Amino acid sequence: GRNVGEFSGMAAGAAGRLLRVFTGSHKHILTGGRSITGVSSILKKHLPVRQFAAVKAVKTEKKEPKKENLKPKSESKTDSNRHKPFGLTAWEPVDDVYRIQYYPKKVHDIETAIDMLKKFQQLDFTYPRQPVYIDLWLDMKLEKKKKVDPFVSIVHLPYAFTTTVSKVLVFTETPEEAAVAQKHGADIVGGTELIQKILDDEIQADFYVSVPDMVSKLVPLKNKLRKKFPKSKRGSVGHNIPEMIEIFKTGHEYLVERDCYILTKVGTLDMPRENIVANVATIIKDVCTHRPVGFGPFVERAIICSATSESLLFKAEPFLPQITEDNEEENENANN
Repeated sequence: GRNVGEFSGMAAGAAGRLLRVFTGSHKHILTGGRSITGVSSILKKHLPVRQFAAVKAVKTEKKEPKKENLKPKSESKTDSNRHKPFGLTAWEPVDDVYRIQYYPKKVHDIETAIDMLKKFQQLDFTYPRQPVYIDLWLDMKLEKKKKVDPFVSIVHLPYAFTTTVSKVLVFTETPEEAAVAQKHGADIVGGTELIQKILDDEIQADFYVSVPDMVSKLVPLKNKLRKKFPKSKRGSVGHNIPEMIEIFKTGHEYLVERDCYILTKVGTLDMPRENIVANVATIIKDVCTHRPVGFGPFVERAIICSATSESLLFKAEPFLPQITEDNEEENENANN
């Protein structure tokens, strides 16, 4: 009986193993040949998936420093050392008759240029009292990126060429100063009561001057008068009322246009040459006061012409201020 029991037990164990084998092979067929176990499925669910790019190997080699270019810098091209100017035929024409666009314009002395203008007038039979103009091209640069602001100025010419007298209005509230202004030829004298009349165009003048105490009360007129608004830099604010009236009544006004150009009258063709030269010298001298001398020549190019003639270049160097020790100190103070 004992042998029979052992045999039946062995048979039951073998049958159980066979059942597990068949069951596993059935699952293997259903899953397409992939092995599935309880442990592997659990691990797959809990293992994190990390996606990283491969780290690029760092090169330890040191870069060689760039070799400095030891070649000398090429100098900027200029006409000074050439046998002829760029784009032109020669420095001077050989023949008496030539085309002017093929040669550089000649720069004349101011006396020679004025004599040429007078000769042009005689050859063209034009009006002898026609006005004479100068056109100045200014170098407005200062230190770094700073520039000279466009300015308006009035200068008293040594030889007047016009008979027109400007209309001057004086702002003052002191009876004594008002009496002085009227005595020396002021056209209009008054205080704050004139502000509304000026805004309403009931009163107009060519120039407006003021005593220092009145300037703060004239703020409502800034947009109306604009460049004519009294300013100390322009010489239209001060205590010397007679001097201001004389300058603005008979003075000559000029201004900077298009950032760096001055075009102004200096006389008429029928005036003596010396008188025109004196007026040109006075204007250029006054222009140069608006920039420190240490920055170099303020006038880069100067042209003179009449109303009907061609333009002639003239040398402005004789009229420019010379650099001295005092000028260098002023330039240093301006920089500081």
